[in-house]
Amino acid sequence: MDILNTAIYGDITVWDVLIVTATFALAFVIAKVVTINLKKILSDKVKKDVLEIILKIVNWGIVIIAIIAVLPQLNIDLSGLLVAGGFAGLIIGFATQSVVANLVSGLFLMIERPIKIGDQVSIEGVSGFVEDIHIFSTIIRTYDGIYIRIPNEKVFTSNITNYVANVARRFEYTIGIRYADDADRAIEIIKKVIDTHPFALKNPSPTVFVDSLGESSVDISVKIWAPSAVWYDVKMDLLWKIKVELEKNGIEIPFPQRVIWFGDKGGVKVESGKDIPT
Repeated sequence: MDILNTAIYGDITVWDVLIVTATFALAFVIAKVVTINLKKILSDKVKKDVLEIILKIVNWGIVIIAIIAVLPQLNIDLSGLLVAGGFAGLIIGFATQSVVANLVSGLFLMIERPIKIGDQVSIEGVSGFVEDIHIFSTIIRTYDGIYIRIPNEKVFTSNITNYVANVARRFEYTIGIRYADDADRAIEIIKKVIDTHPFALKNPSPTVFVDSLGESSVDISVKIWAPSAVWYDVKMDLLWKIKVELEKNGIEIPFPQRVIWFGDKGGVKVESGKDIPT
């Protein structure tokens, strides 16, 4: 014990050196274990270059904590450093508040993964494809081909609408037919068109029914499920095919009509642009 308490420089003893050495050794071991496990967890969630930055920050963060922990053991007064560090930290904190918020939000986005590159989303009123997810910001390519950068803090704290997170997506039409047409026949034709389309899903099954009786038409509601990746193409394709098939079978989509009566007797009935004496 006398040897351990022997001063080797001022008040620093062999025991102090051993404690400092052991602390650094333990810190390096902890840093290694943490970074290895962090790499396993984030390897398939974060891009390689971003992952390397995260691992370096964590590694050096643990080492810096170890250095601060052993300074008192070396008889280094931290009061002055703490005061100076407090002021510096306060200034840096205000200056980098948004940067830190975006960084932390970016890390949470990469871990939680509510969106992925290629997803069709709507964030903060911006709709389009997720082009890239950086550590500080997310890039959205709108449907018009415009690239928009959104800070990750806004992405993380906003309501995110992800149009392709589910494998299937539903779309619907309201198709009006004339009152003189057979609604049951129209429903049967529409169902056959849907059944023959290769991307119209059978499960969940489509639904076709009379939804309302409009002023000029019998309105048929059509609800169809399709794979999220092609739902828009299916929607456009089926709408035209349904129209064509209905017309082939003599079922037409009517124009708006009005019936107007003038006077109580001997008036003129105006219907569909034609004057009919009464």
